[in-house]
Amino acid sequence: MALQIANPAVVSKVERLARATGLSKTAAVERAVDRMLEDTLVAPATGRVEALLAQLDRVPNRQPAFDPLEWDEHGLPR
Repeated sequence: MALQIANPAVVSKVERLARATGLSKTAAVERAVDRMLEDTLVAPATGRVEALLAQLDRVPNRQPAFDPLEWDEHGLPR
């Protein structure tokens, strides 16, 4: 299906991108759309996971809580 761009500013940007990259206008638009889809669909989820892991890394390590009971080899209090 054909795509028609009626906005002259957008057409100019596509032409500039095509010249700068050495790609055809179609290839330049395809690459730009692919990159934007990747950034939009993949990066936010990945970014949230990385942000959560970074936050967990900032939690200081602490000593185990004091347990006043002694336990046997079966996990029962003595």
